[in-house]
Amino acid sequence: MSSLAPGVAPETGGRQAHRTLALAVIALAQLMIVLDGSVVIVALPSAQHALHISNADRQWVMTAYTLAFGSLLLLGGRIADYLGRRRIFVTGLIGFGLSSALGGLAQDQAMLFAARGLQGAFAALMAPAALSLLTVTFTEARDRARAFGVYGAVAGSGAAIGLVLGGTLTQLASWRWTLFVNVPIALLAAFVAPRLIQESRARARAGYDVPGAVAATAGLFLLVFGFSNAASSGWGSALAVGPLVGAGLALACFLGIELRSQHPLLPLRVVLERNRGGSFLVALLIGGATLGTFLFLTYFLQGVLGYSALTTGFAFLPFSAGIIGGATLASRLLPRLGPRPLMTVGMLLATSGLLWYTHLTVQSGFLTGILPPELLISLGMGLTFVPMSSTALVGVDFHDAGVASAMVNATQQLGGSIGTALLNTVATGAAAGYLVRNPHIQDALGRAAVHGYTTAFAVSAGLLLLAAAVSASLVRARRHQLPTGQLVPATVEEGLVASG
Repeated sequence: MSSLAPGVAPETGGRQAHRTLALAVIALAQLMIVLDGSVVIVALPSAQHALHISNADRQWVMTAYTLAFGSLLLLGGRIADYLGRRRIFVTGLIGFGLSSALGGLAQDQAMLFAARGLQGAFAALMAPAALSLLTVTFTEARDRARAFGVYGAVAGSGAAIGLVLGGTLTQLASWRWTLFVNVPIALLAAFVAPRLIQESRARARAGYDVPGAVAATAGLFLLVFGFSNAASSGWGSALAVGPLVGAGLALACFLGIELRSQHPLLPLRVVLERNRGGSFLVALLIGGATLGTFLFLTYFLQGVLGYSALTTGFAFLPFSAGIIGGATLASRLLPRLGPRPLMTVGMLLATSGLLWYTHLTVQSGFLTGILPPELLISLGMGLTFVPMSSTALVGVDFHDAGVASAMVNATQQLGGSIGTALLNTVATGAAAGYLVRNPHIQDALGRAAVHGYTTAFAVSAGLLLLAAAVSASLVRARRHQLPTGQLVPATVEEGLVASG
């Protein structure tokens, strides 16, 4: 046996083990980011009762997180590329852990909302840094494919894990542990990350476009704030109209900044192409419909059917099965059919499921009223997600691919923020109107709440029907136009920096 062999094998095995541990840390961070969008949903009724949060304001527990995450995601990618991806990754982990502790210790709704917003902001630092570190750590094609497979599986399962974990922690301990659980995980990951992951940063500094990020974030916050105020003050009140007008002005400023900026946060050429623009709009509408659906189903399951938090979490598991089944089917059919048929049919299936939910009553049961439409919605979503993500890169230049990829995630998060605020306002208003019209009927409060939920489901169905129309009319890409893996930048720096 060669004298070199004994020395080579341990070195190779050690390097592989080192990278496997690095993958575990990165995947763990991604899991926290994804599941924290859903972990509080099942815990929300308990948190709302404990902190005396009104029905009009309860949506901020979710939207504060998704709004900060979605609006700061592109800026977070820039910061990570220029200041050092490992440094920003560790900073994001520490900040995420501390803001989670702040949320778990919340004594009132303002403290909880602020903590959730901080979580979203630090997640916007972590997510692009994690993706970049993954690509620079795994440079060989086979290893990178395996790493992205693990990363994708974690991202895809995170929402379902969050729902089950939220129910388990709420029932066995307290709703506060849905936030406290992040603290030891984040701090441990932050401790070991510098020992496993090498630092990397962009070779050139293109610019941050802070004015664009401020204008976009302010506009989106005012939009959600205006929708939220409409629930308690009315659509014609100054508290609703003022923020909505301000949102329009701020978003108009954002467009102006992006048109003039030498290094725009969002190059408008990325979103103005027909197929890509259609894909982003579909992602926005899906986000707007689904997060609110989870919210109202949670309240229906716990408030009407009397489910515990744990049982509610498990009641959402069929949704994950439907997503996986639909995505698997879409992956096989996409090369044959192209994206438009799958996206259109997927959205129509999901629309039919939401329309089914509009018939819920206080007598509805899980097996007939909840489960069948849950499977329809999730199957439709799974059919849509795969072609939607592929279409987001149709015809994009190499140097814009990083921004185009990030936009799918950002638009879903922002859609979830805006849609949840809007749907919560609709549900609250519909419930109040029902009580005014039917003050003396038996179980008036319960029936009014269900009427509010079904009205919100009807609006959600309208959003997905609009998404189906967008898919059918704007998405024209053929199957041979779909991008291959060669288009995706090796690092986020190659995509985001080159776009500047």
